[in-house]
Amino acid sequence: MAAISTSLLSPLPTTAKLRLSKNQLKPSAQIHNQTNPTHRFPQLRTVFSSTTSLRAVAEEAAPAAASVDPSSPAARRVYVGNIPRNVNSEELRKIVEEHGAVEKAEVMYDKYSGRSRRFAFVSMKTLDDANAVVEKLNGTEIGGREIKVNITEKPLEQTESPLLQSEESQFVDSPHKVYVGNLAKTVTTDMLKNLFSDKAKVLSAKVSRVPGTSKSSGFGFVTFSSDEDVDVAISSFNNSPLEGQKIRVNKA
Repeated sequence: MAAISTSLLSPLPTTAKLRLSKNQLKPSAQIHNQTNPTHRFPQLRTVFSSTTSLRAVAEEAAPAAASVDPSSPAARRVYVGNIPRNVNSEELRKIVEEHGAVEKAEVMYDKYSGRSRRFAFVSMKTLDDANAVVEKLNGTEIGGREIKVNITEKPLEQTESPLLQSEESQFVDSPHKVYVGNLAKTVTTDMLKNLFSDKAKVLSAKVSRVPGTSKSSGFGFVTFSSDEDVDVAISSFNNSPLEGQKIRVNKA
């Protein structure tokens, strides 16, 4: 049966078939009508149906090619640009460590002059840490210079859907904010807001998305109206379960 199913993967002609005449003295081509084989062999309909269904399911289940491999070291490698020349690797590491666990920080130097090239690469321990550093440090200042921070391996730029644009535009930022990490992929912005609203006065919430996609980055932010609400949120929800995963909550 396996051999029959494999052979039927190629579409069979259903209208006509070209056959050469066996007359060697006068070869000619003849058109022969051919009916659908399932009309003569009803048992083949099941094979066709099963094969088609299996192929359809396989095609639907096949994931789209990812432009970023979360397990790749490059997905955890953060670029930090426009840093002051007097900031060395150890100083930069201490700055970044305030927002995530660092494996290695390396300021790039000119091999001839020995001067800083004003940019660095920082390898974070997890993808969550890398995303958090980008979210918290990009556009901030070090030594009076506005730095640029992004993950070195970025997904292809795509136009965000109106829904994602709406979520971003509706987010109300505040100095009273918490970072929420280790979010399950099923957690939505509304779920995050409703969870924290049980214990504190929430201004706004958002689940961070992989740029250009609707895919969750695995972390989010919740803003409040006071530091007291922030403290309550951390004490109430840090290491608490949400959608089957224990979330991490700390000041942003």
